[in-house]
Amino acid sequence: MTKTAIKGRLTAMNFLEFAVWGAYLISMGMFLASNGLGDKVFWFYTVQGLVSIIMPAIIGIIADRWIPAQITFSLCHLIAGGFMIATGAVATSELATNGTLQFGPIFTLYTISVAFFMPTIGLGNSVAFSGLQNNGMDTVKDFPPIRVFGTVGFIAAELFVNFVAVDGKAIQFTAAQFYTSGILSLILAAYALTLPNCPCNKGASRSLSDALGLKAFKLFKRTDMAVFFIFSMFLGVALQITNSYGSDFINFFSNPELSEYAHGFMDGWWANNPTFLISISQCAEALCILAIPFCLRRFGIKGVMLMAMFAWVLRFGFFGIGNTNFPGVMFLILSCIVYGVAFDFFNVSGGLYVDTQVPSSQRSSAQGLFMLMTNGIGASIGTYIAGTFIVNKLVKAPGLDLQQQLDGWHESWLIFAAYALVVAVLFMLIFKEKPVDTDKRSITEAEDKQSLEVK
Repeated sequence: MTKTAIKGRLTAMNFLEFAVWGAYLISMGMFLASNGLGDKVFWFYTVQGLVSIIMPAIIGIIADRWIPAQITFSLCHLIAGGFMIATGAVATSELATNGTLQFGPIFTLYTISVAFFMPTIGLGNSVAFSGLQNNGMDTVKDFPPIRVFGTVGFIAAELFVNFVAVDGKAIQFTAAQFYTSGILSLILAAYALTLPNCPCNKGASRSLSDALGLKAFKLFKRTDMAVFFIFSMFLGVALQITNSYGSDFINFFSNPELSEYAHGFMDGWWANNPTFLISISQCAEALCILAIPFCLRRFGIKGVMLMAMFAWVLRFGFFGIGNTNFPGVMFLILSCIVYGVAFDFFNVSGGLYVDTQVPSSQRSSAQGLFMLMTNGIGASIGTYIAGTFIVNKLVKAPGLDLQQQLDGWHESWLIFAAYALVVAVLFMLIFKEKPVDTDKRSITEAEDKQSLEVK
């Protein structure tokens, strides 16, 4: 297979991977809030973090040791897609029967689905890095242009659910978003079988810790990597907050009664197309991915991570002063623009950086560890705290009038901005970057073999 063909296969994989996520991630919170689960929204995003604490690591170990990564990737999407379709079916039935959603059934099915979907993000990186490296390509140079099509897929799914209607109602407001995601996941499960092979390392380890893929945790012995992972966890706190509440916040301005409290916010175009507005975030993300190789070489991982952290301050801050009227909507648009730096310079650059720190035999496990710290521990803690102690008290508490809810929304976003600012300043003062030659891993394959021979 030629280099061009491999890049094409990996590009299509990334497009479908993030289209699966984009079909519901932004609009789900709004759908749940408008159908009786407003105070439970945070659980649906928190559980993505909770399953990411263990599932990516377990699945990564399986891919490293027993089942080739592309096959594991396919199996995960098969299970995730099936349960996501079941989530949509139950939600549709409950709304037709009761006119509202019951938390237990839909949450259970959804949790099983995301438990198998979340590991595929790290697995997708492993498949891409392996395919590129095994065919003589540079992951730092060649991966970002491939990964950018993941963002394109996410945007395409967002626009689809925003503008396509089912029974006269946009998909973003219905359970059809779960069907859309599930069908895309099943398509990707089949397509994954055509991806480049990622051989396992069945005979590479002799100790129990190696067999379980625990060697990746040895990175914590290095001070620079320990600090990097800890701050990745702190920044991971911010990852799912706007996904959880962004569309609900924007759609809040479509309430006709709000005009009595807040100067005419009523049925504006932006308020009724929240998924489209937030899709600007992914458009900015697509452009920012292409700048990552230059920025990593020019500013190093510390500089790039600091850019991401301060971008999160602006992301939340602009939400805190924005609204869907003009000129207030410009702040929401600016928030979406800086999101490209906030998300990509953290997630994509972080994944690339971690890849330079480990031998290929530990690639999937290391990516699973990065996912655990960010989308796992960090995101689950952040979303739970944001929902339970901030949004549910300032916005969703019983008895609040619309003016109080509006003030609560703005106060919530400014609290999140202040948190991101504290993390950025601490990271700037504490993290000491250790220069890494991207052509020569700091933990070399030779050292890996030597350690195994000693055992």
